Amino acid sequence: MPTSKEKLSILSEMIAFAKVKNNVKPEEYAFLNRIAEQLGVGQETFESLFHKEVEYVIPKSEADRILQFHRLVLLMNVDKKQDQNEIDQIHNIGLGMGLPPAAIESVLTVMHQYPDKIIPPNVLIDIFKTYYN
Repeated sequence: MPTSKEKLSILSEMIAFAKVKNNVKPEEYAFLNRIAEQLGVGQETFESLFHKEVEYVIPKSEADRILQFHRLVLLMNVDKKQDQNEIDQIHNIGLGMGLPPAAIESVLTVMHQYPDKIIPPNVLIDIFKTYYN
């Protein structure tokens, strides 16, 4: 389970990503709020992350980094639209977390094969396993 600092960093990164197009859509906000609830982050703290910076902490374990990448892919597709800026940003975030570039590219390509571009967790994990074996 991530530390408190890691939880706030996870949410802050996701909020910043949602703001790429300058406004957070209602469906993006609802998704972010569900992630905050799953992480055990209170509503007041969650709201504050829209207005303040927190220290960025890269998730320690490979599994946590892949999970965070998956959350970002889901967030990108929650409004059923993505633009090149979002795709470039998510690619760079994945690289910044030390994920294999080929795995990132594969996920961003394969997601188009699924309804609403929601790549199932097992498919995502299999993609990353391919690049670690």
